[in-house]
Amino acid sequence: MRNFLDENFLLHSATAGSLYHNYASPMPIIDYHSHLVPREIAEDTVYENISKVWLSGDHYKWRAMRAMGVEEKYITGDISDVDKFKKWAEVLPFTVRNPLFHWSQLELRNYFGINELLSVTNAEKIYDACNEKLNSSGYSCRELLRKMHVEVLCTTDDPTDDLEHHIAIKNDGFEIKVLPTFRADNCLFTDDPIIFNKYIDKLAFTSDIDIPDLEGLFEALTNRHDYFHNTGCRLSDNGLAELASVPYTGSEVKEIFSRLRSGKNISTDNKLKYQSAILMFLGHLNHDKGWVQQYHLGALRNVNSRMMDTLGKDTGFDSIGDFNQGKSLGAFLDSLDREDKLAKTILYNLNPRDNELFATMAGNFNTGGIKGKIQYGAAWWYLDQKDGIEKQLNTLSNMGMLSCFVGMLTDSRSILSYPRHEYFRRVLCNLIGNDVEKGELPNDQDLLGGIVENVCYNNAKVYFNF
Repeated sequence: MRNFLDENFLLHSATAGSLYHNYASPMPIIDYHSHLVPREIAEDTVYENISKVWLSGDHYKWRAMRAMGVEEKYITGDISDVDKFKKWAEVLPFTVRNPLFHWSQLELRNYFGINELLSVTNAEKIYDACNEKLNSSGYSCRELLRKMHVEVLCTTDDPTDDLEHHIAIKNDGFEIKVLPTFRADNCLFTDDPIIFNKYIDKLAFTSDIDIPDLEGLFEALTNRHDYFHNTGCRLSDNGLAELASVPYTGSEVKEIFSRLRSGKNISTDNKLKYQSAILMFLGHLNHDKGWVQQYHLGALRNVNSRMMDTLGKDTGFDSIGDFNQGKSLGAFLDSLDREDKLAKTILYNLNPRDNELFATMAGNFNTGGIKGKIQYGAAWWYLDQKDGIEKQLNTLSNMGMLSCFVGMLTDSRSILSYPRHEYFRRVLCNLIGNDVEKGELPNDQDLLGGIVENVCYNNAKVYFNF
Protein backbone atom coordinates (compact mmCIF):
# COMPACT_ATOMS: atom_id res chain seq x y z
CA MET A 1 0.00 0.00 0.00
CA ARG A 2 1.31 3.44 -0.96
CA ASN A 3 1.53 6.28 1.54
CA PHE A 4 -0.75 9.25 0.85
CA LEU A 5 0.95 12.25 -0.76
CA ASP A 6 4.38 10.63 -0.95
CA GLU A 7 6.96 11.65 -3.55
CA ASN A 8 5.21 9.53 -6.17
CA PHE A 9 1.72 10.83 -5.46
CA LEU A 10 -0.48 10.22 -8.54
CA LEU A 11 2.45 8.47 -10.27
CA HIS A 12 1.62 4.80 -10.73
CA SER A 13 4.72 3.51 -12.47
CA ALA A 14 8.49 3.91 -12.43
CA THR A 15 8.33 5.55 -15.86
CA ALA A 16 5.78 8.10 -14.63
CA GLY A 17 7.99 8.88 -11.64
CA SER A 18 11.04 9.37 -13.84
CA LEU A 19 9.17 11.67 -16.23
CA TYR A 20 7.84 13.77 -13.39
CA HIS A 21 10.93 14.07 -11.21
CA ASN A 22 13.48 14.43 -14.02
CA TYR A 23 11.55 16.47 -16.57
CA ALA A 24 8.30 18.02 -15.30
CA SER A 25 9.13 19.07 -11.76
CA PRO A 26 12.19 21.25 -12.55
CA MET A 27 10.30 23.38 -15.08
CA PRO A 28 9.39 26.96 -14.05
CA ILE A 29 5.74 28.02 -14.14
CA ILE A 30 4.15 30.23 -16.76
CA ASP A 31 0.68 31.03 -15.41
CA TYR A 32 -0.94 32.66 -18.42
CA HIS A 33 -4.43 32.93 -16.91
CA SER A 34 -5.18 33.83 -13.30
CA HIS A 35 -7.40 36.09 -11.25
CA LEU A 36 -4.69 37.16 -8.78
CA VAL A 37 -4.91 40.67 -7.35
CA PRO A 38 -2.16 42.88 -8.85
CA ARG A 39 -2.25 45.25 -5.87
CA GLU A 40 -1.10 42.45 -3.54
CA ILE A 41 1.91 41.75 -5.76
CA ALA A 42 2.72 45.45 -6.18
CA GLU A 43 2.59 46.03 -2.42
CA ASP A 44 4.27 42.69 -1.65
CA THR A 45 1.47 42.03 0.80
CA VAL A 46 2.22 40.26 4.06
CA TYR A 47 -0.93 38.30 4.79
CA GLU A 48 -2.42 38.73 8.22
CA ASN A 49 -3.35 35.07 8.59
CA ILE A 50 -3.94 31.86 6.65
CA SER A 51 -7.69 32.47 6.37
CA LYS A 52 -7.11 35.77 4.56
CA VAL A 53 -4.95 34.19 1.90
CA TRP A 54 -6.47 30.68 1.75
CA LEU A 55 -10.22 30.99 2.31
CA SER A 56 -11.11 34.54 1.29
CA GLY A 57 -12.56 34.57 -2.21
CA ASP A 58 -12.18 30.80 -2.77
CA HIS A 59 -15.61 29.74 -3.96
CA TYR A 60 -14.42 26.13 -4.43
CA LYS A 61 -14.01 25.84 -0.66
CA TRP A 62 -17.18 27.84 -0.06
CA ARG A 63 -19.27 25.38 -2.09
CA ALA A 64 -17.87 22.45 -0.12
CA MET A 65 -18.66 24.15 3.18
CA ARG A 66 -22.21 24.90 2.06
CA ALA A 67 -22.64 21.29 0.98
CA MET A 68 -21.73 20.22 4.54
CA GLY A 69 -24.36 22.54 5.94
CA VAL A 70 -21.99 25.18 7.30
CA GLU A 71 -23.76 28.45 8.05
CA GLU A 72 -22.95 31.28 5.65
CA LYS A 73 -21.58 33.44 8.47
CA TYR A 74 -18.59 31.06 8.65
CA ILE A 75 -18.04 31.37 4.90
CA THR A 76 -18.59 34.96 3.82
CA GLY A 77 -19.81 36.50 7.06
CA ASP A 78 -18.10 38.54 9.78
CA ILE A 79 -17.13 35.62 12.02
CA SER A 80 -13.47 35.72 13.10
CA ASP A 81 -10.84 34.37 10.74
CA VAL A 82 -9.77 31.67 13.18
CA ASP A 83 -13.35 30.39 13.46
CA LYS A 84 -13.66 30.33 9.66
CA PHE A 85 -10.46 28.30 9.49
CA LYS A 86 -11.73 25.85 12.11
CA LYS A 87 -14.94 25.36 10.14
CA TRP A 88 -12.93 24.63 7.00
CA ALA A 89 -10.82 22.18 9.02
CA GLU A 90 -14.02 20.38 10.03
CA VAL A 91 -15.09 20.11 6.41
CA LEU A 92 -11.81 19.20 4.69
CA PRO A 93 -11.63 15.53 5.80
CA PHE A 94 -15.03 14.99 4.21
CA THR A 95 -13.91 16.32 0.83
CA VAL A 96 -12.25 12.96 0.04
CA ARG A 97 -12.33 12.29 -3.72
CA ASN A 98 -12.96 15.96 -4.39
CA PRO A 99 -9.87 17.77 -5.76
CA LEU A 100 -10.02 20.11 -2.77
CA PHE A 101 -8.73 17.28 -0.60
CA HIS A 102 -5.58 16.95 -2.72
CA TRP A 103 -5.12 20.65 -3.45
CA SER A 104 -5.48 21.70 0.18
CA GLN A 105 -2.94 19.19 1.48
CA LEU A 106 -0.50 20.06 -1.31
CA GLU A 107 -0.84 23.75 -0.45
CA LEU A 108 -0.16 23.13 3.24
CA ARG A 109 2.83 20.95 2.40
CA ASN A 110 4.41 22.97 -0.41
CA TYR A 111 4.11 26.40 1.17
CA PHE A 112 4.26 25.65 4.90
CA GLY A 113 5.94 22.24 5.20
CA ILE A 114 2.88 20.80 6.94
CA ASN A 115 2.35 17.09 6.23
CA GLU A 116 -0.38 16.45 8.79
CA LEU A 117 -3.89 16.02 7.43
CA LEU A 118 -5.87 19.07 8.50
CA SER A 119 -8.84 18.27 10.73
CA VAL A 120 -10.79 19.70 13.63
CA THR A 121 -8.35 18.14 16.10
CA ASN A 122 -5.25 19.98 14.83
CA ALA A 123 -6.89 23.06 13.28
CA GLU A 124 -5.72 25.56 15.89
CA LYS A 125 -2.15 24.23 15.85
CA ILE A 126 -1.94 24.38 12.06
CA TYR A 127 -3.57 27.81 12.01
CA ASP A 128 -0.90 29.14 14.37
CA ALA A 129 1.94 27.42 12.50
CA CYS A 130 0.84 28.88 9.16
CA ASN A 131 0.39 32.34 10.65
CA GLU A 132 3.83 32.26 12.24
CA LYS A 133 5.37 31.61 8.84
CA LEU A 134 3.16 34.13 7.04
CA ASN A 135 4.40 36.81 9.39
CA SER A 136 8.06 35.87 9.01
CA SER A 137 10.52 36.81 6.27
CA GLY A 138 10.16 34.76 3.11
CA TYR A 139 6.36 34.56 3.13
CA SER A 140 5.25 37.83 1.59
CA CYS A 141 3.25 37.73 -1.63
CA ARG A 142 6.30 37.94 -3.87
CA GLU A 143 8.23 35.40 -1.84
CA LEU A 144 5.33 32.93 -2.15
CA LEU A 145 5.53 33.32 -5.94
CA ARG A 146 9.27 32.73 -5.83
CA LYS A 147 8.78 29.57 -3.75
CA MET A 148 6.70 28.09 -6.58
CA HIS A 149 9.24 29.06 -9.28
CA VAL A 150 6.74 31.27 -11.12
CA GLU A 151 8.35 33.01 -14.09
CA VAL A 152 5.34 34.76 -15.65
CA LEU A 153 1.79 35.32 -14.47
CA CYS A 154 -1.08 37.06 -16.20
CA THR A 155 -3.92 38.67 -14.29
CA THR A 156 -7.43 39.34 -15.65
CA ASP A 157 -8.27 43.01 -16.06
CA ASP A 158 -11.12 45.20 -17.26
CA PRO A 159 -10.38 47.75 -20.03
CA THR A 160 -11.17 50.54 -17.56
CA ASP A 161 -8.38 49.47 -15.19
CA ASP A 162 -5.54 52.00 -15.02
CA LEU A 163 -3.02 49.15 -14.51
CA GLU A 164 -1.18 51.23 -11.92
CA HIS A 165 -0.13 48.12 -10.01
CA HIS A 166 1.27 46.41 -13.10
CA ILE A 167 3.25 49.55 -13.85
CA ALA A 168 4.54 49.72 -10.27
CA ILE A 169 5.59 46.06 -10.35
CA LYS A 170 7.54 46.57 -13.56
CA ASN A 171 9.17 49.77 -12.26
CA ASP A 172 10.22 47.92 -9.10
CA GLY A 173 12.30 45.56 -11.21
CA PHE A 174 10.50 42.47 -9.85
CA GLU A 175 12.01 39.55 -11.74
CA ILE A 176 8.68 37.71 -12.18
CA LYS A 177 6.72 39.15 -15.08
CA VAL A 178 3.21 40.21 -14.00
CA LEU A 179 1.20 41.10 -17.09
CA PRO A 180 -2.40 42.23 -17.60
CA THR A 181 -5.02 40.47 -19.72
CA PHE A 182 -7.65 42.50 -21.60
CA ARG A 183 -11.14 41.19 -20.66
CA ALA A 184 -13.84 43.33 -22.23
CA ASP A 185 -16.87 41.29 -21.15
CA ASN A 186 -18.62 44.25 -19.55
CA CYS A 187 -19.16 45.98 -22.88
CA LEU A 188 -20.88 42.82 -24.18
CA PHE A 189 -23.51 42.34 -21.47
CA THR A 190 -26.64 44.25 -22.47
CA ASP A 191 -29.44 42.62 -20.44
CA ASP A 192 -29.74 45.66 -18.17
CA PRO A 193 -29.37 48.98 -20.06
CA ILE A 194 -28.79 50.90 -16.81
CA ILE A 195 -25.82 48.74 -15.81
CA PHE A 196 -24.58 48.70 -19.39
CA ASN A 197 -24.62 52.50 -19.69
CA LYS A 198 -22.88 52.99 -16.35
CA TYR A 199 -20.09 50.83 -17.67
CA ILE A 200 -19.90 52.63 -21.02
CA ASP A 201 -19.75 55.94 -19.16
CA LYS A 202 -16.86 54.59 -17.09
CA LEU A 203 -15.10 53.45 -20.27
CA ALA A 204 -15.60 56.91 -21.76
CA PHE A 205 -14.12 58.55 -18.67
CA THR A 206 -11.12 56.21 -18.53
CA SER A 207 -10.30 56.58 -22.23
CA ASP A 208 -11.16 60.31 -22.28
CA ILE A 209 -13.26 59.64 -25.37
CA ASP A 210 -16.96 60.45 -25.74
CA ILE A 211 -19.09 57.40 -26.56
CA PRO A 212 -22.37 58.70 -27.99
CA ASP A 213 -22.37 56.14 -30.78
CA LEU A 214 -20.76 52.92 -32.01
CA GLU A 215 -17.79 54.74 -33.52
CA GLY A 216 -17.06 56.24 -30.12
CA LEU A 217 -17.17 52.78 -28.53
CA PHE A 218 -14.74 51.39 -31.09
CA GLU A 219 -12.42 54.36 -30.58
CA ALA A 220 -12.50 53.95 -26.80
CA LEU A 221 -11.84 50.20 -26.95
CA THR A 222 -8.94 50.78 -29.34
CA ASN A 223 -7.54 53.40 -26.98
CA ARG A 224 -7.63 51.01 -24.03
CA HIS A 225 -6.32 48.10 -26.11
CA ASP A 226 -3.34 50.29 -27.09
CA TYR A 227 -2.80 51.28 -23.47
CA PHE A 228 -2.82 47.65 -22.31
CA HIS A 229 -0.38 46.71 -25.08
CA ASN A 230 2.01 49.46 -24.05
CA THR A 231 1.82 48.17 -20.47
CA GLY A 232 2.91 44.67 -21.50
CA CYS A 233 -0.42 42.97 -22.22
CA ARG A 234 -0.29 40.25 -24.86
CA LEU A 235 -3.49 38.33 -24.13
CA SER A 236 -7.22 38.96 -24.23
CA ASP A 237 -9.97 36.88 -22.69
CA ASN A 238 -13.73 36.58 -22.80
CA GLY A 239 -15.89 34.53 -20.47
CA LEU A 240 -19.20 33.89 -22.20
CA ALA A 241 -21.97 31.33 -22.26
CA GLU A 242 -21.36 30.94 -25.99
CA LEU A 243 -19.67 32.92 -28.75
CA ALA A 244 -22.13 35.02 -30.70
CA SER A 245 -21.69 34.86 -34.46
CA VAL A 246 -24.75 35.92 -36.45
CA PRO A 247 -25.01 38.05 -39.61
CA TYR A 248 -25.30 41.80 -39.06
CA THR A 249 -24.80 45.03 -40.94
CA GLY A 250 -22.94 48.08 -39.71
CA SER A 251 -26.08 50.19 -39.81
CA GLU A 252 -27.98 47.62 -37.74
CA VAL A 253 -25.36 47.56 -35.01
CA LYS A 254 -25.17 51.36 -34.94
CA GLU A 255 -28.92 51.51 -34.38
CA ILE A 256 -28.77 48.80 -31.70
CA PHE A 257 -26.05 50.65 -29.80
CA SER A 258 -27.96 53.93 -30.06
CA ARG A 259 -30.99 52.23 -28.60
CA LEU A 260 -28.90 50.88 -25.71
CA ARG A 261 -27.36 54.28 -25.05
CA SER A 262 -30.83 55.78 -24.82
CA GLY A 263 -31.60 53.30 -22.03
CA LYS A 264 -33.91 51.02 -24.01
CA ASN A 265 -34.01 47.26 -23.99
CA ILE A 266 -33.12 45.33 -27.12
CA SER A 267 -34.37 42.02 -28.47
CA THR A 268 -32.47 38.74 -28.15
CA ASP A 269 -31.67 38.82 -31.87
CA ASN A 270 -30.24 42.31 -31.55
CA LYS A 271 -28.17 41.30 -28.52
CA LEU A 272 -26.56 38.59 -30.64
CA LYS A 273 -25.90 40.99 -33.52
CA TYR A 274 -24.33 43.52 -31.17
CA GLN A 275 -22.15 40.90 -29.46
CA SER A 276 -21.09 39.46 -32.83
CA ALA A 277 -19.95 42.88 -34.02
CA ILE A 278 -18.03 43.70 -30.84
CA LEU A 279 -16.33 40.30 -30.70
CA MET A 280 -15.26 40.63 -34.34
CA PHE A 281 -13.89 44.10 -33.68
CA LEU A 282 -11.91 42.86 -30.68
CA GLY A 283 -10.68 39.90 -32.71
CA HIS A 284 -9.26 42.29 -35.30
CA LEU A 285 -7.47 44.29 -32.59
CA ASN A 286 -5.98 41.11 -31.12
CA HIS A 287 -4.70 39.93 -34.49
CA ASP A 288 -3.22 43.27 -35.45
CA LYS A 289 -1.17 43.43 -32.23
CA GLY A 290 -0.12 39.78 -32.30
CA TRP A 291 -1.98 38.93 -29.11
CA VAL A 292 -3.31 35.56 -28.01
CA GLN A 293 -7.09 35.53 -27.49
CA GLN A 294 -8.83 33.20 -25.05
CA TYR A 295 -12.49 32.18 -24.92
CA HIS A 296 -13.89 30.53 -21.80
CA LEU A 297 -17.27 29.18 -22.85
CA GLY A 298 -20.13 27.32 -21.22
CA ALA A 299 -20.69 28.64 -17.70
CA LEU A 300 -24.24 29.13 -16.42
CA ARG A 301 -23.67 31.95 -13.97
CA ASN A 302 -25.47 33.30 -10.90
CA VAL A 303 -28.07 30.54 -10.84
CA ASN A 304 -29.10 31.27 -7.24
CA SER A 305 -30.71 34.70 -7.56
CA ARG A 306 -31.28 35.06 -3.82
CA MET A 307 -27.58 34.61 -3.08
CA MET A 308 -26.63 36.76 -6.06
CA ASP A 309 -28.67 39.57 -4.54
CA THR A 310 -27.02 38.98 -1.15
CA LEU A 311 -23.36 38.34 -2.04
CA GLY A 312 -22.95 39.33 -5.69
CA LYS A 313 -21.24 37.41 -8.49
CA ASP A 314 -18.29 35.01 -8.22
CA THR A 315 -19.38 33.67 -4.83
CA GLY A 316 -19.96 30.03 -5.73
CA PHE A 317 -23.35 29.85 -7.41
CA ASP A 318 -22.40 29.08 -11.01
CA SER A 319 -22.63 25.75 -12.80
CA ILE A 320 -21.92 23.97 -16.05
CA GLY A 321 -24.30 25.12 -18.79
CA ASP A 322 -25.74 23.11 -21.67
CA PHE A 323 -25.34 25.69 -24.43
CA ASN A 324 -24.99 24.78 -28.08
CA GLN A 325 -21.43 25.71 -29.01
CA GLY A 326 -20.34 24.21 -32.32
CA LYS A 327 -22.12 26.19 -35.02
CA SER A 328 -21.51 29.68 -33.61
CA LEU A 329 -17.94 28.88 -32.53
CA GLY A 330 -17.07 27.61 -35.99
CA ALA A 331 -18.74 30.57 -37.68
CA PHE A 332 -16.90 33.07 -35.47
CA LEU A 333 -13.46 31.57 -36.08
CA ASP A 334 -14.21 31.24 -39.79
CA SER A 335 -15.28 34.88 -40.06
CA LEU A 336 -11.94 36.02 -38.67
CA ASP A 337 -9.99 33.47 -40.70
CA ARG A 338 -11.64 34.53 -43.99
CA GLU A 339 -10.32 38.05 -43.41
CA ASP A 340 -6.89 36.71 -42.38
CA LYS A 341 -7.55 38.25 -38.95
CA LEU A 342 -7.59 35.13 -36.77
CA ALA A 343 -5.11 35.56 -33.92
CA LYS A 344 -3.62 32.74 -31.90
CA THR A 345 -6.62 31.41 -29.99
CA ILE A 346 -7.22 29.20 -26.94
CA LEU A 347 -10.64 27.57 -26.54
CA TYR A 348 -11.87 26.36 -23.14
CA ASN A 349 -15.09 24.40 -22.61
CA LEU A 350 -16.84 23.94 -19.29
CA ASN A 351 -19.25 21.17 -20.29
CA PRO A 352 -17.29 17.91 -20.72
CA ARG A 353 -19.73 16.79 -23.40
CA ASP A 354 -18.03 19.42 -25.61
CA ASN A 355 -14.48 18.06 -25.24
CA GLU A 356 -14.37 16.47 -28.68
CA LEU A 357 -16.21 19.39 -30.26
CA PHE A 358 -13.65 21.93 -29.02
CA ALA A 359 -10.64 19.73 -29.77
CA THR A 360 -11.73 19.13 -33.35
CA MET A 361 -12.77 22.76 -33.83
CA ALA A 362 -9.26 23.87 -32.88
CA GLY A 363 -7.86 21.66 -35.63
CA ASN A 364 -9.92 23.38 -38.31
CA PHE A 365 -7.95 26.61 -38.18
CA ASN A 366 -4.31 25.70 -37.66
CA THR A 367 -1.97 27.06 -40.28
CA GLY A 368 1.64 26.86 -41.40
CA GLY A 369 4.26 28.85 -39.55
CA ILE A 370 2.65 28.78 -36.10
CA LYS A 371 2.92 25.66 -33.94
CA GLY A 372 -0.44 24.95 -32.32
CA LYS A 373 -1.97 28.26 -33.41
CA ILE A 374 -5.45 27.26 -32.21
CA GLN A 375 -5.29 25.52 -28.85
CA TYR A 376 -7.77 23.25 -27.13
CA GLY A 377 -7.28 24.77 -23.69
CA ALA A 378 -6.60 23.17 -20.33
CA ALA A 379 -9.37 21.58 -18.28
CA TRP A 380 -11.21 24.54 -16.80
CA TRP A 381 -13.05 25.24 -13.54
CA TYR A 382 -15.18 22.21 -12.63
CA LEU A 383 -13.09 20.09 -15.00
CA ASP A 384 -9.83 21.08 -13.32
CA GLN A 385 -9.44 17.81 -11.41
CA LYS A 386 -7.80 14.44 -12.05
CA ASP A 387 -10.62 12.95 -14.11
CA GLY A 388 -11.24 16.17 -16.04
CA ILE A 389 -7.53 16.73 -16.75
CA GLU A 390 -7.14 13.15 -17.96
CA LYS A 391 -10.15 13.50 -20.25
CA GLN A 392 -8.86 16.78 -21.68
CA LEU A 393 -5.40 15.31 -22.27
CA ASN A 394 -6.81 12.15 -23.82
CA THR A 395 -9.15 14.10 -26.09
CA LEU A 396 -6.35 16.41 -27.16
CA SER A 397 -4.06 13.44 -27.78
CA ASN A 398 -6.66 11.55 -29.80
CA MET A 399 -7.88 14.45 -31.91
CA GLY A 400 -5.02 16.94 -31.89
CA MET A 401 -1.37 17.17 -30.87
CA LEU A 402 -0.50 16.82 -27.19
CA SER A 403 3.09 17.77 -28.03
CA CYS A 404 1.91 21.25 -29.14
CA PHE A 405 -0.13 21.94 -25.97
CA VAL A 406 0.67 25.09 -23.95
CA GLY A 407 -0.17 23.39 -20.68
CA MET A 408 -1.67 24.36 -17.36
CA LEU A 409 -2.86 27.56 -15.68
CA THR A 410 -4.26 28.32 -12.22
CA ASP A 411 -7.41 30.34 -13.05
CA SER A 412 -7.35 31.17 -9.34
CA ARG A 413 -7.81 34.13 -7.02
CA SER A 414 -5.42 32.69 -4.41
CA ILE A 415 -1.65 33.08 -4.35
CA LEU A 416 -1.57 29.61 -2.73
CA SER A 417 -3.00 27.80 -5.78
CA TYR A 418 0.25 27.09 -7.60
CA PRO A 419 0.42 23.42 -6.51
CA ARG A 420 -2.28 22.93 -9.15
CA HIS A 421 0.56 23.04 -11.67
CA GLU A 422 2.27 20.21 -9.81
CA TYR A 423 -1.03 18.31 -9.75
CA PHE A 424 -1.41 18.71 -13.52
CA ARG A 425 2.18 17.69 -14.19
CA ARG A 426 1.82 14.53 -12.13
CA VAL A 427 -1.36 13.57 -13.98
CA LEU A 428 0.32 14.24 -17.34
CA CYS A 429 3.38 12.14 -16.49
CA ASN A 430 1.24 9.34 -15.12
CA LEU A 431 -0.78 9.11 -18.36
CA ILE A 432 2.33 8.94 -20.51
CA GLY A 433 4.13 6.61 -18.09
CA ASN A 434 1.22 4.18 -18.04
CA ASP A 435 1.26 4.05 -21.84
CA VAL A 436 4.96 3.15 -21.74
CA GLU A 437 4.38 0.45 -19.15
CA LYS A 438 1.64 -1.07 -21.31
CA GLY A 439 3.86 -1.04 -24.38
CA GLU A 440 1.72 1.57 -26.13
CA LEU A 441 4.56 4.10 -26.27
CA PRO A 442 8.32 3.48 -26.61
CA ASN A 443 10.45 3.71 -23.48
CA ASP A 444 12.33 6.67 -24.92
CA GLN A 445 13.00 9.07 -22.05
CA ASP A 446 14.61 11.68 -24.30
CA LEU A 447 11.59 11.84 -26.60
CA LEU A 448 8.89 11.66 -23.95
CA GLY A 449 10.78 13.77 -21.42
CA GLY A 450 11.23 16.47 -24.03
CA ILE A 451 7.49 16.46 -24.77
CA VAL A 452 6.75 16.71 -21.04
CA GLU A 453 9.10 19.69 -20.68
CA ASN A 454 7.47 21.34 -23.68
CA VAL A 455 3.93 20.90 -22.35
CA CYS A 456 4.91 22.07 -18.87
CA TYR A 457 6.89 25.14 -19.96
CA ASN A 458 8.62 25.45 -23.34
CA ASN A 459 5.52 25.55 -25.55
CA ALA A 460 3.97 28.36 -23.53
CA LYS A 461 7.25 30.28 -23.53
CA VAL A 462 7.32 30.26 -27.34
CA TYR A 463 3.56 30.57 -27.96
CA PHE A 464 3.08 33.68 -25.82
CA ASN A 465 6.49 35.12 -26.65
CA PHE A 466 7.08 36.10 -23.02
